Amino acid sequence: LSRGYKKTKCTDFGRKKCEHLYLMSFHIQRMPAPIRLRELIRTIRTARTQAEEREMIQKECAAIRSSFREEDNTYRCRNVAKLLYMHMLGYPAHFGQLECLKLIASQKFTDKRIGYLGAMLLLDERQDVHLLMTNCIKNDLNHSTQFVQGLALCTLGCMGSSEMCRDLAGEVEKLLKTSNSYLRKKAALCAVHVIRKVPELMEMFLPATKNLLNEKNHGVLHTSVVLLTEMCERSPDMLAHFRKLVPQLVRILKNLIMSGYSPEHDVSGISDPFLQVRILRLLRILGRNDDDSSEAMNDILAQVATNTETSKNVGNAILYETVLTIMDIKSESGLRVLAINILGRFLLNNDKNIRYVALTSLLKTVQTDHNAVQRHRSTIVDCLKDLDVSIKRRAMELSFALVNGNNIRGMMKELLYFLDSCEPEFKADCASGIFLAAEKYAPSKRWHIDTIMRVLTTAGSYVRDDAVPNLIQLITNSVEMHAYTVQRLYKAILGDYSQQPLVQVAAWCIGEYGDLLVSGQCEEEEPIQVTEDEVLDILESVLISNMSTSVTRGYALTAIMKLSTRFTCTVNRIKKVVSIYGSSIDVELQQRAVEYNALFKKYDHMRSALLERMPVMEKVTTNGPTEIVQTNGETEPAPLETKPPPSGPQPTSQANDLLDLLGGNDITPVIPTAPTSKPSSAGGELLDLLGDINLTGAPAAAPAPASVPQISQPPFLLDGLSSQPLFNDIAAGIPSITAYSKNGLKIEFTFERSNTNPSVTVITIQASNSTELDMTDFVFQAAVPKTFQLQLLSPSSSIVPAFNTGTITQVIKVLNPQKQQLRMRIKLTYNHKGSAMQDLAEVNNFPPQSWQ
Repeated sequence: LSRGYKKTKCTDFGRKKCEHLYLMSFHIQRMPAPIRLRELIRTIRTARTQAEEREMIQKECAAIRSSFREEDNTYRCRNVAKLLYMHMLGYPAHFGQLECLKLIASQKFTDKRIGYLGAMLLLDERQDVHLLMTNCIKNDLNHSTQFVQGLALCTLGCMGSSEMCRDLAGEVEKLLKTSNSYLRKKAALCAVHVIRKVPELMEMFLPATKNLLNEKNHGVLHTSVVLLTEMCERSPDMLAHFRKLVPQLVRILKNLIMSGYSPEHDVSGISDPFLQVRILRLLRILGRNDDDSSEAMNDILAQVATNTETSKNVGNAILYETVLTIMDIKSESGLRVLAINILGRFLLNNDKNIRYVALTSLLKTVQTDHNAVQRHRSTIVDCLKDLDVSIKRRAMELSFALVNGNNIRGMMKELLYFLDSCEPEFKADCASGIFLAAEKYAPSKRWHIDTIMRVLTTAGSYVRDDAVPNLIQLITNSVEMHAYTVQRLYKAILGDYSQQPLVQVAAWCIGEYGDLLVSGQCEEEEPIQVTEDEVLDILESVLISNMSTSVTRGYALTAIMKLSTRFTCTVNRIKKVVSIYGSSIDVELQQRAVEYNALFKKYDHMRSALLERMPVMEKVTTNGPTEIVQTNGETEPAPLETKPPPSGPQPTSQANDLLDLLGGNDITPVIPTAPTSKPSSAGGELLDLLGDINLTGAPAAAPAPASVPQISQPPFLLDGLSSQPLFNDIAAGIPSITAYSKNGLKIEFTFERSNTNPSVTVITIQASNSTELDMTDFVFQAAVPKTFQLQLLSPSSSIVPAFNTGTITQVIKVLNPQKQQLRMRIKLTYNHKGSAMQDLAEVNNFPPQSWQ
């Protein structure tokens, strides 16, 4: 401007020209003011399509980037606010991270507020940028304004990393002791985040928690309870320390219940339900497995359960937490009944969520309080008719849990009605549940057979694969029901072959008991008049039906063949049918027909003996599938060799439960035997037994007699067993070893080599107890790598006598075909001095003579 004046010698014309040039240069250098956040929101909402919205966002992001490059401090806060809105809409906003840090470093509260909000939304501990704000947060935690301190606490509690928490924990602990309730509640929540990130800093906050529950401010009380809950959940020592606060928590909860109307804390007529719920959760943790604490809170829990209004959802939330607390602590029996009655009232609520919560909670408690839950059986069964599939599934699971010998008929009637009308996704689970319940609680064999047939008629296509062999075994063993069963099955499949499992069972029964069907010997119901040709017509129609599977056709063809020894007038017709299917395109069916045709032509004198009626089948286990073998190409359950019944009590866990011991799909239990005493269940606690060793054999927890049982597998253990002893003393010189010696329990291994199979090593364990008290419920378990196979026989006893006055002996047989160095992991469980003991050990010091 001054140069312009000189050039024009300060004439009026020169002055006007210079002013115009100055205004033009000012207009060019100054950026236009960005639009406000409210205007941006209004503009974006006018977009008619997603593409139009993206175009607006991209245009605004370009303007914001330009403003950031110009280091425009005037509108930085406004631009970051708009960027956060775009981030909430799902658009990328990472380029604004450093601008958030600049706003945090600003002295203006409005800038800090947006900066901290941006840091919480755009930053996390995975990005190193967040460490740059550590110093700013530390300065703001010591700021003179409580609102700035609150912003810093909120940010640290939201996204602080472990490094930041370690650096700033001291400042948080100071603010936790301040008298300012606004800062104390935020500091308590921030301390929760610090403890989650760095648990070892927990003790730093212990002195500050002493006076937290004396605070009158409900916000501080609420956050203090959250902090105490976090500390108790993470440290058993803290849990024991804070149990002395139970009376104080009970007093606070009682004041909340008995206090009158308080507009500041009232929610639907209930005083501060959020604080009540938090206190109930903390009481649940403190009272778990502690008699004194549980007794101290019994009365207040009863008051909460009886005085809380149930017309509003707020009251239902408190009641639900009360129920959970009652069921989790060592509460009185009357209080537990009261809790279950509350859940029963929940089942009558119109809110689906409340009904679902009630069903889920009852399902968890039905095992411990079965009789109390039984009182609500009718209400639970009514939930099977609910339209909501989640409620329906929970009601079905709970209904099966309620079935017992007293209500089996009524419950099965309801569940069969449910099976008729339920959606397809429920039929498989419902059918399986009915099978198991009927097998366990059936009042009679006829009722059992009728129930299974009803399931097969209703949902035959959804049943388990073992349903057919299990029903066949049930029918075979019910000798007096053969005529009744074959007549019922014959009528069930007349003209309807849609339920293939039902058709398979019917075909098998007609083949076995077709003579009873034709003779009309049924006494349980009015017999029907059926001729031999009519029976063959049914089986032939099954063979040619489009709905019949290959397996079903195999059942039908085998049944026709069996009838050649039971019928007298239709043998020629049967021969013709068999010969026709000798050229079937189904290879399985063709093979059966060719074999059966050979019976007629070459081995007719053996036909009657080969096709005679199946003997009674014996099951090894209750509530389990039978072993299936192939007989004449037809899948049928075969009789198994049974073990003599054990003299001791039956264990609750079965052989397959120990599959978790070994881990992985390549693991198979070798011969399942276990001590006669009640073993501990091999569940999740066994997962760590094997570590990084890949194993192939393990003990199982099924009982067995002390003698070696006859088992069909594995083959190596059977070779020569029937004619000569399993082992001799050819390796009598193998030294014994001490496999375990700890806490007075000593385990010694002695070795022998098999006479019939040099690859088998027989290990005899001897367990002795040098303490002054007996060790009871002793269970020894072992596992070996996958190149070995292992069989663990039953122990001589389950009690290890004190003072070394006796020993327990148990035999282990190990197959080592590759002559590798033997390794073994063992698990020992027993009760001693009133405590359950458990220990793991690895044995690697086997003498070379035992495996070479």
